[in-house]
Amino acid sequence: MNRTFHRIASTAVHCAMATLLTLGAVSATAKDLVKIAFIGPLTGGVSSTGLGGRNSAQLAVDQHNADPSKKYRFELVKLDDECKPAVGVQVVTRAATDRKIIGAVGHYCSAVAIVTVDTFHRFGLPLVIWGAVLPEITYGNDYKEIHRVNGTMINEGNLAAEYVHKAGFKRVAMIYDTTDYGKGQSVHFAEALKQYPDITVTGSYGVDVTQQDFSAELTAAQRGKPDVIWFGGLTPQGVAIKAQLQRIGIATPFIGVSGILNEGFVAGLGAAVAEGVVSFHNGAPIEKYAKGTDFLAAYKAAGFKEEPDAYGPFAYSAANLLMDVIERVGPDRAKVREELNATRDYESLVGPISFDDHRQNITSAHQYVVQDGKWVYWADSRYAKEEK
Repeated sequence: MNRTFHRIASTAVHCAMATLLTLGAVSATAKDLVKIAFIGPLTGGVSSTGLGGRNSAQLAVDQHNADPSKKYRFELVKLDDECKPAVGVQVVTRAATDRKIIGAVGHYCSAVAIVTVDTFHRFGLPLVIWGAVLPEITYGNDYKEIHRVNGTMINEGNLAAEYVHKAGFKRVAMIYDTTDYGKGQSVHFAEALKQYPDITVTGSYGVDVTQQDFSAELTAAQRGKPDVIWFGGLTPQGVAIKAQLQRIGIATPFIGVSGILNEGFVAGLGAAVAEGVVSFHNGAPIEKYAKGTDFLAAYKAAGFKEEPDAYGPFAYSAANLLMDVIERVGPDRAKVREELNATRDYESLVGPISFDDHRQNITSAHQYVVQDGKWVYWADSRYAKEEK
């Protein structure tokens, strides 16, 4: 009886010790979970860019979590702002009131970003913008929560004006949507054109984002006999306007802002109609970056269905910056905000990130053209060779 009791007791002790050892191993390897949000247009007319940004941010999170040297494990909370200001405020409020979310990688659409910055500030939620280009998002306030890794429409406007000048165009018709994004683009492009007194704006036409028939504006624009038509807006209207130009037989060269620089624009028009359209963007082609080929290989290996698109590298860089800051100071919104403010020479996929006194990264714009059904870096295109 005693031997049986001792055997049972001994077995119980061994089991208890094994359990303690197992628990010790788990506690030694377990990492605290930290949530960050991704916010962008995951549905609607510009969803190709939003989905590419979401996937790129998720890739950054997955790579971070696979690194055993990191302190924290991250979860990416994905929120769809639909590129609609009212929806944007709703989803940002949802993220900001969840105290487990320490920071956000947010917004492609400027019209959404400009109305959500107050919410980020009010709740003290740090934001790193990955796509919205309206200058006022960073320069129109002194909110310490707002940071941006991509450039602004000032860069785009300056390069577009330079292109118009170098191409020998003398007469420009401007069409833009009447959101903050479109109006902002028109203001900065028109301002940039003032550097070239031999260039005349023949007409400037604002259109509503719900508008579908542009025949009145296009007919009026054509009466001014422009050498080139500039468009300031997003893909859905860019596609509609270019398609209507084609249908009514207007072959005037068409150029546009970064809002049309995505697969959706070419797919919506078809390769033949989109051919030769020029656009301007604050990022170089992915393969031009030092780690661009590595990024593309990892993105492909991850099995994402959508392309990273033009702004994917910025979403990837924004997510990495945010996570690296949290690694240094811990999951505390106030500490993360202050550490982000001090960002200088942070090495990222899109190059060094340094924030100025309004937490804006300084970047350069680049030119692209549709060639054979794809957006091609201007310098690598046959159009650039013909220009020479």
